[in-house]
Amino acid sequence: MVTVNRALTAQAPGDLRWLRVEDPSSAAACRGAALALAARLGFPAHRGDELALAVTEAASNLHKHAREGSMLLRITRDGDRPGIELVTIDAGPGLRDSGAALRDGHSTSGTLGIGLGAINRLADFCDLYSVPGHGTALVARFWPAPRDYAVRQAGLVRPIAGETECGDVFGAAETEAGVTGVLCDGLGHGPLAATAAAQGVAAVLEDPAAEPAALVERAHRRIAGTRGGAIGVVQVAGEVIRFAGLGNIAAVILADGTRRSMLSVPGIAGHQARTIRQFEYTAPRGAAIILHSDGISTRWEPGALPGLNARDPLVIAAALLAEAGTRRDDAGVLVLKP
Repeated sequence: MVTVNRALTAQAPGDLRWLRVEDPSSAAACRGAALALAARLGFPAHRGDELALAVTEAASNLHKHAREGSMLLRITRDGDRPGIELVTIDAGPGLRDSGAALRDGHSTSGTLGIGLGAINRLADFCDLYSVPGHGTALVARFWPAPRDYAVRQAGLVRPIAGETECGDVFGAAETEAGVTGVLCDGLGHGPLAATAAAQGVAAVLEDPAAEPAALVERAHRRIAGTRGGAIGVVQVAGEVIRFAGLGNIAAVILADGTRRSMLSVPGIAGHQARTIRQFEYTAPRGAAIILHSDGISTRWEPGALPGLNARDPLVIAAALLAEAGTRRDDAGVLVLKP
């Protein structure tokens, strides 16, 4: 039996809400978006209010302490049960002790210091990653009723400035043999790029237990006649990693401050492909397997992000988007934790 990661549906219009947080009025806009999303999903009134409070506190922190802050509110699912994920990223200045920042009463600006602590108490899951001199990534998950749900794969996409649809699409599925992840970057940006990428991902998820090279070949045939794009497919089974890619999807094994790149072949899925090959690697315990599009620069340095591979997959994705994402292109990242 195959279980598909429903986070893919977060890219539908109305489900993907990146909000810029640049002035005091942004907190009210973020709060309104949170309440609307909670009502849409049928959250109990008190739980919607708790989400709204957490979102307001997160937006206020971005405005007061960060540079170029952004917030994402999106739907997540455990099977058919919907929840809401809150993600914030910024461009600095970072925190010296992110663990202390999540405790009530901690403040670096003379305030009561209850904002991040409140988010930590109200959310079903909350984590903060920050390095001085770099950006900060905050992730929180909210369910209609309190519950504990471990996440082993997660992704983030952000459209180019001015667009509401993103041409980067990801998906993941669990099989008896392990986990298969796919990231497709449609050529260009906007609705046509999103259509091409979505068709490529759908082709892979129809049979996620097949060999990665065969899945890339299937996607290549499926998106012929569209704009085409770049695609990467990775399968994780314990410490064994198999990868096949066509085009410039970056594939990385991140572990203990080191980064090992996986090989892709040149081409454009849907238009031009040489012989598609797959490669096998081993990953040490605790590694994170990362695929990202060229909307995230490959120049990020693992040494500048200590301990990142040990964090929640969505925290890793958010930290990379904060560290190396560009607004001049669609950006997408998928993270799998064996």
